[in-house]
Amino acid sequence: MAKPLTRADVGIWLINLDRDADRRANMERQLDAMGLTYMRFPAIYGKDHVDALTKRADAAAYARNMGSPILPGKMGCYASHIAVWEAFVASDREVALILEDDVIFHDDFLDSLDIALAGAAHWDTLRFNCVRAKLPVSQGRLGRYTLNAYIGPFTGNATYLLKKDVAQRILPNLWPQTRAFDHELNRFFKHDFRQFGLEPFSSHVDDGNISSITGANFALVGKFKWYQRLPHYRLKAANYFRRAAWLAWKGRLLPRQTALQRNPE
Repeated sequence: MAKPLTRADVGIWLINLDRDADRRANMERQLDAMGLTYMRFPAIYGKDHVDALTKRADAAAYARNMGSPILPGKMGCYASHIAVWEAFVASDREVALILEDDVIFHDDFLDSLDIALAGAAHWDTLRFNCVRAKLPVSQGRLGRYTLNAYIGPFTGNATYLLKKDVAQRILPNLWPQTRAFDHELNRFFKHDFRQFGLEPFSSHVDDGNISSITGANFALVGKFKWYQRLPHYRLKAANYFRRAAWLAWKGRLLPRQTALQRNPE
């Protein structure tokens, strides 16, 4: 039987722009209170690296896939997560907890983290919050939490666990950028990995409606007209079927409510 994972096996990376000192201070207060040591990763500010990032993006594919033009902030966010993955792969840790800097941890976060680590045999990436999480399919119970797969969109990368072997395998396939990073990971059917959520979620995001990526109250987001978004809608609908097909192929489409072994042989 494999040795169960604990917090000592986890490297924690916090993605934070240099100019967002208040956000870092708020995260530091929360992490210190929980006794969690982190490594800060200076986030890539898209506006300062537009030329280089544009060369690593397929703007036309992004427009088709997302139904909106690619923003410098979206490119910076995408590149920041990939750079953290690369730092993680180069480290001596087997699991990473990757954080964005606008997270609010709930009182049960440490409990959920410990339970997730003890049940690490059952997931490849695991999210502790979401932007949206549609059509959950229970994979079983981990303690008082439900381990869910999702047939619908499952987005948001503010708090998630990642295994090293998964990062090593997927990294070469993440360029060029053709989607927002959380939407790329939502194509688990393409990359062939178990992306699950642990519910009820033990953290959420509060950015005060002010984002370096999308602006205040999403002011920078410029969606195309409805008829220009038709390719996006077709792809969005098709991905429901692709996710369901992958889950069926893996024998995971039917909901399960049984208790999962924390550390199965």
